[in-house]
Amino acid sequence: MLGAVDIATRMPLLGGVATRSMLVRLTSRRDLDDAVASGLLVRVNRGRYAVPGVHEGTELALKVTGHVCLASAALAHGWKVKVVPALPQVAVPKDRRIAASLRASMYPVWTDLGEDDVEGLATTAGKTLEMCGRLLPLDEALAIADSALRDGFPHGQLLDLAAAAKGPGSARLRRVAALADGRAANPFESVLRAVAVDIPGLEVAPQVEIRGTLGLAARPDLVDLRLRIVLEADSFEWHGDRAALRRDARRYDLLVANGWTVLRFAYEDVMHDQDWVRRVLASTVERTQRRGGLGA
Repeated sequence: MLGAVDIATRMPLLGGVATRSMLVRLTSRRDLDDAVASGLLVRVNRGRYAVPGVHEGTELALKVTGHVCLASAALAHGWKVKVVPALPQVAVPKDRRIAASLRASMYPVWTDLGEDDVEGLATTAGKTLEMCGRLLPLDEALAIADSALRDGFPHGQLLDLAAAAKGPGSARLRRVAALADGRAANPFESVLRAVAVDIPGLEVAPQVEIRGTLGLAARPDLVDLRLRIVLEADSFEWHGDRAALRRDARRYDLLVANGWTVLRFAYEDVMHDQDWVRRVLASTVERTQRRGGLGA
């Protein structure tokens, strides 16, 4: 069982945000309360806890008359992110001057926001998604968009704001909006999907149910039904006991026995060695197409 310090250090691997029920299940109510009391975790909303940078960002935003934005705002909304920002990301009016000492403690984004773009000291949910789609790399923006949809943000509204967008980054935003899918389980899976979408011939969808012989009933992370390829993001949500290992092994064996190619990717490779992941995916697609006579 993990203690308060262990949970806090592993929070970035969970996307920077976790529910109270998950944290209590992994440790105890006392350890969670200790982590919050000591500042290792902060409560954001709806029974969710996040890394302390969320509060640091709002404090800095107040000092510069700015607003928390990008991934920092996503965390404030209770959404998971691929990367917890090393420094709070703060939207600052273009004509605002910031002392060098204060600027060194934040990542300023120079932009003028309208009254409808902000709520409190953070950008609104819609503005946060718009800015992330325009400014962040695809995998980071998609992880946030997927989390927002899981949390109930309407996909239609995301598509509408992307369609209405103009200027720099609008094409990137529209791509993120089109790819966003609330079925994605976590940022790890979202990032893997962001890598996979650029592999010619590979078309994966999240959490597709697969049934087959020998009692196969599975819902893998990502599935290409045409090529019969399964991609699994071996999650870091602390369910790796012996019973879970046996369950996972049986599921993988049944998928293979039913003619599926199963690729399992570690967190470190998906997050930090995406070129290697791309090479593996491209090679597997090429081999599968060649063996099955499938066109690209």
